[in-house]
Amino acid sequence: MILRMSTLFLRTLRDDPVDAEVPSHKLLVRAGYVRRAAPGIYSWLPLGYTVLRNVEKIVREEMDAIGAQEVHFPALLPREPYEATNRWEEYGDNIFRLQDRKGGDYLLGPTHEEMFTLLVKDLYSSYKDLPLSLYQIQTKYRDEARPRAGILRGREFVMKDSYSFDVSDEAFMKSYLAHRGAYIKIFDRLGLEYVIVKATSGAMGGSASEEFLVTAVNGEDTYVRSPGGYAANVEAVTTPVPPPVAYDDVPAAHAEDTPDTPTIETLVDHLNAHFPRDDRRWQAGDTLKNVLVVVRHPDGSREPLAIGLPGDREVDEKRLQAQVEPAVVEPFTEADFAAHPALVRGYIGPGVLGEKNPSGIRYLVDPRVVEGTRWVTGADEPGRHVIDLVAGRDFTPDGTIEAAEVRAGDPAPDGSGPLETARGIEMGHIFQLGRTYAEALGLQVLDENGKLVPVTMGSYGVGVSRAVAAIVENSHDDAGIIWPREVAPADVHLVATGKDDAVFEAADRLAGELDAAGVRVLYDDRRGVSPGVKFKDSELIGVPTIVVVGRGLADGVVEVKDRTTGERENVAVADAASHLARLVVP
Repeated sequence: MILRMSTLFLRTLRDDPVDAEVPSHKLLVRAGYVRRAAPGIYSWLPLGYTVLRNVEKIVREEMDAIGAQEVHFPALLPREPYEATNRWEEYGDNIFRLQDRKGGDYLLGPTHEEMFTLLVKDLYSSYKDLPLSLYQIQTKYRDEARPRAGILRGREFVMKDSYSFDVSDEAFMKSYLAHRGAYIKIFDRLGLEYVIVKATSGAMGGSASEEFLVTAVNGEDTYVRSPGGYAANVEAVTTPVPPPVAYDDVPAAHAEDTPDTPTIETLVDHLNAHFPRDDRRWQAGDTLKNVLVVVRHPDGSREPLAIGLPGDREVDEKRLQAQVEPAVVEPFTEADFAAHPALVRGYIGPGVLGEKNPSGIRYLVDPRVVEGTRWVTGADEPGRHVIDLVAGRDFTPDGTIEAAEVRAGDPAPDGSGPLETARGIEMGHIFQLGRTYAEALGLQVLDENGKLVPVTMGSYGVGVSRAVAAIVENSHDDAGIIWPREVAPADVHLVATGKDDAVFEAADRLAGELDAAGVRVLYDDRRGVSPGVKFKDSELIGVPTIVVVGRGLADGVVEVKDRTTGERENVAVADAASHLARLVVP
């Protein structure tokens, strides 16, 4: 295959697009791989579409290798299956809903659990038909509130989703591990640096899940890991619960004036100046901060929620959101304060919180707030705080919630050492769905004893279009993209430089010889374009091997450059085709 840049539908750009924030967005647009059509929606140009199909090819090969079979569903889906699983409402604002001319409700598919389940229900009824794994590579749609980072987080994207169907939990684990192994091979072949972490299941449901995160400083996901091997998305981290604390010698709780203490820092300074402890100085972690939010449920109802956590921690919005899904978290507004007059802004304490207390607001606390812990918190009066308020003695919350930020140095939940934090891009997610969808949609088979049993399912996703961006995030330099060979739009970027006809004739011959040898060639045969522009384009586009036919032709050589290492070598013209074929064709 020869792609000639003189006719290729391509324009490279020297400047970054104004809305681009991350390297992949900048470089994929500048190098002519994608173009923005609307916020979160991109068109694929010839080079970009070639890379996308190369990624799809790798995914297909590894899915086929574990015996999965490819199908293809429509993107326009009826409402009824999603109502049966409650996801028509639970998806909230994240899906595109529309009506046909007769008023029928439809959605643009964000994921296809329901459709796969119903298809298998329609055709299979016996344990003899199982195990079964089906997959598709298809465009998905999600109404992202803040589409950003180019194709990393868009409203329209290409995803591989697959589903396994087994007659028992034990049989399911074989399917789950087969998919897990396939994902490892996929991401290895894509040349990605990644970690596998424990994750939350979110709107997908199920008992457990794991994420494949590509390590990237610009990643939108934060994960943690320990020296002993623990790894989890921060949303899935559980806080080690400390043992109860004896409080027999703790004085009775007492409210004190604490003027001019609008922040935790000023409160701590005031405590140390006016109410010093005998054992040590007061610290931010001795204060109990109560944060108010509103939880909006899928049916539109709004529920105020109070979260109590140590004053040296902030609420992590992603962790909180993961705890309340499918509801969404919203700010506590002026109108909400007006509706709850018992709340004194800035001085809210447990005394007015809880379903049995004056505000009637559900009160959930950080797991560190265990019986006997001693706190300073709001006294529910302006300018006053309560000191020596003991959990379990002076107040009892309605429960606990994992909403506080996770920090480097925190203990791993499994005791494997202190946590360190890093950033990543979610590239794959595998779910142990269990029987949730099978039971909701009536997918049953007869087992070996002739008894109807619900099928155990797994769900497995790979962001195919996102992978293109993730590869660039992992593999680029100041000059441009550096593609791994297996996904690159060509094996060789052949550059003819200068004005001499002999150069272009030699380059034409070499392009033909490479094509005959099965080498994919991107050939810069443009006349009247300076060598400097051609060299910059070759580095920006990022094909792994660059061959320059130019001044060296007088000495009977061409220059071969490795885009990854920057190493250059001169190769005799007569040997160039065979040399490059050995280099790029496995």
